[in-house]
Amino acid sequence: MTYGSQQPQIDNNLTMSIVSIFLFWPLAIPAIINANKVNPLLQAGDYAGAQAAAAESKKWSKLALIIGGIGWALGCVCCALQVFVLGANGAAGM
Repeated sequence: MTYGSQQPQIDNNLTMSIVSIFLFWPLAIPAIINANKVNPLLQAGDYAGAQAAAAESKKWSKLALIIGGIGWALGCVCCALQVFVLGANGAAGM
């Protein structure tokens, strides 16, 4: 009795996709959609399709994390500059 060669499991990147929704949700949505396609494609035997969906999910998740991280960093810098400028103007007015 021979068993068919079993394909290795593919990471669907669902965790990274869910985390990325908190940083930049417009790009996290396609990441989650593609992550949810991986397991059904594997069960259907479409290994190449599952790999492609996992790669797309990873791509969108990384973009969301990068853009969201940059946005948060810029927001923090702008807030710090505002506090610094208002603090300097307040001290000069005394």
